[in-house]
Amino acid sequence: MTGLTMTYLPVGKLKHGFLNELLPEIDVNSGVIVGPQIGEDAAVINFGDNYLVTTSDPITFATDEIGWYVVCVNSNDIAAMGATPKWFLVTILLPESETTTVMVQNIMTQLTDACRQFNITLCGGHTEVTSTVTQPVVIGQMMGVVAKDELVTSSDGCVNDDLILTKGIGIEATAIIAREYAHELDGKYNTHFLEKAKNYLMDPGISVLKDSEIAVATKGVHAMHDVTEGGIATAVHELAAASKLGAVVYSENLLNSDTMYSDITRRLCENYALNPLGVISSGALLIASDPAKSELICQELHAGRIGSAIIGKLLPLKQGLWLEHTSTKKEPLPIFETDEITKLSV
Repeated sequence: MTGLTMTYLPVGKLKHGFLNELLPEIDVNSGVIVGPQIGEDAAVINFGDNYLVTTSDPITFATDEIGWYVVCVNSNDIAAMGATPKWFLVTILLPESETTTVMVQNIMTQLTDACRQFNITLCGGHTEVTSTVTQPVVIGQMMGVVAKDELVTSSDGCVNDDLILTKGIGIEATAIIAREYAHELDGKYNTHFLEKAKNYLMDPGISVLKDSEIAVATKGVHAMHDVTEGGIATAVHELAAASKLGAVVYSENLLNSDTMYSDITRRLCENYALNPLGVISSGALLIASDPAKSELICQELHAGRIGSAIIGKLLPLKQGLWLEHTSTKKEPLPIFETDEITKLSV
C-alpha cells in the first residue's frame, strides 16, 4: 500500500468517485441481477420465478423513534425497485452505561409496530451493548420480492423523462430536527408548530410504499430512486449517474412550491441555515416517468392523497446537471458531500 495518500473522510456517504473504486465486479454466474453500483437502492438476485430484492441501511442521525425510522428507510429501498418488502433483520448497537431496559423495550416496540403496519415479518437480528457507540445505532436488512417483468431500477431512465417528486423535500429532516433539537426550538416556535413538525415522521410520513405502488400501477414509470441522505440534489445526481444521463431541476416547481417545500420545513431549514436541496428527505420518492404518463401518475397520486409535482427532466449526458431558476437563469445542480443536517451536530 505504499505510495497512497492518507485522507480523512467527512461525515456522510462516500464520494461517488472513491466508492466506485471500491465496488467489486459481480460474477455474471452468481445470480445477481443488480449488484453494488451508484444510484441503485437495492441488490437484485435471481429467485426462481421472481427476483429477491435486498438492502441494508443504518439509522445514524436520529435517536427518537429509531425503530420506526429503520423499518421505513429500509422498506423504501425495496419499494423504489418496484418490489414488496417482506422480511426484516435488524442489528441494534447500544451505548454502554446509558442503555436501560425501557430504552430497549421502546426500540423493539417501534420495530414491531412498524413491521406490523407495513405487513413485514421481523425474522431475526442481533442486539448488543457496546462501548464503541455513544448513541443507539440500528442497522436493518430488508428483503422483498418482485415479478421479473415488474422490476424498476434507477438505471432505466430515458432522455426527456419527467422527474416527479412525491410529498416534498425535507420530510425526514423536519422530523429529526424537531425531535432531536426540541430543547433549542422551545420558545422559538409554539407547541402546535413543534408537534406538527415532530409528526412529519408519520404525516406526511417517511414511508414511500404507497407512493411506489400507485406510480408503478400506471405503467408509466421508467426509474425510481429513494430520496435520503444528501437530499433531492443527491438523489437526482445518483439517478442520473445510474442512467448515464444529465438532468435539469426546476427551482420554481420545487423551492417555490408550498407542496414540495412546506412552510414548516422552510422555517426550520432557515433557522439552521440549511440548504433544503441537501437535507435528508426520506418520505419523498423520485420518479423518472414517460412524459405521456406523467400527468396520470400525478393524478393517481393525488387520488391516493399523496402530493406530487414534476420537478425536472432527464437530459442527454453531455448536457450535464442543472438547477434552473428561470428559462434564462440556471446554475450547476449542487453536490452535497455531507448531508446538510450534519451542520446541527457541529
